[in-house]
Amino acid sequence: MDNRYKPDASARMRKLYRLAGVSLGLLFILQAALNISLRLTFHVTTPDFKGIIKNLTEEREELKRELNISDAKTSDSETMIKNLTEESDEMKRKLNISDARTAHFKAMIKNLTEEREELKRKLNIFDARTAHFKAMIKNLTEEREELKRKLNIFDNYIQQRWVYFKHSFYYISSTTKSWQDSRNDCLQRGADLVIINSKEEQEFMRQFKQRTWIGLTDRETEGTWRWVDGTLLNTSYWATGEPNSYQGRDEDCGEIRFYGSENSWNDASCTSQKYWICEKTVAF
Repeated sequence: MDNRYKPDASARMRKLYRLAGVSLGLLFILQAALNISLRLTFHVTTPDFKGIIKNLTEEREELKRELNISDAKTSDSETMIKNLTEESDEMKRKLNISDARTAHFKAMIKNLTEEREELKRKLNIFDARTAHFKAMIKNLTEEREELKRKLNIFDNYIQQRWVYFKHSFYYISSTTKSWQDSRNDCLQRGADLVIINSKEEQEFMRQFKQRTWIGLTDRETEGTWRWVDGTLLNTSYWATGEPNSYQGRDEDCGEIRFYGSENSWNDASCTSQKYWICEKTVAF
């Protein structure tokens, strides 16, 4: 091989040294740049560890203090829970007693309610009976008062010499008058001359055994006999041959003459003086 092309060993070494020196220089420059960069970076982004530590320490102490408070509170809470539990158990015990009493009271209330309803039922019956008795007493009282009233009327008429027969009072005079005067006397007494409506009343009139005027006349229309209340004569008890206007006399008024027989009536002159019978009907 040609020696021109073989490098010199010393030259080659010198190149290596230069290359190494340059490399070392570059390394120093890079190191310096890196140091500067690190200082800048550390200065800008590194936290304040002392402040952080201080804050963390303060937070730790605060947490410990709060923890102590919490522990105290926990202890108080446990005491409260214990007390509440005991109170709850006591209330449950009392509630059980109360439930028992409530059941007892409910039973008592039920019984009393049933008794009340039974008493109300009996009271209603009693009230109904009382109302019935009150009505009876009221009716009896009214009847008693009515009887007293009638008795007073009866006594009053009896004292004035009236006689009672079948819902009517009869007054038999002790003097004699004409038919019209006799009727006027009856009217003054609140009555009128007797009207005979039945066989029983006719028999009752005969018992007085007196010739007496009765409330019968044909003065308005001859031959048409009417009672003093205006009603026509239907059932009569004329004696045989009566009425006859004896010997042509004006005999327009009726009397009981033949009281010994059932047919006892006679027509007579209205001016004749005779006893009379008044009748007053009383609704008893």
